[in-house]
Amino acid sequence: MTKRIGNKDEAQQRSKEEKKDTKRTNLAREAIKQAIAKTKYRNQVKNQPSAEVFLPPA
Repeated sequence: MTKRIGNKDEAQQRSKEEKKDTKRTNLAREAIKQAIAKTKYRNQVKNQPSAEVFLPPA
């Protein structure tokens, strides 16, 4: 739940620019997460553990 300011939610007090900035930040953060996940699982054979499991400890 959002924090309260008097009898209104904090989110109601945000400006349009602040909301847009928050949305842009969230989209960018999500894009970074997806890019990391794509590189992590690229060229991996289905239903097999990742190659990291087979590597001996250094």
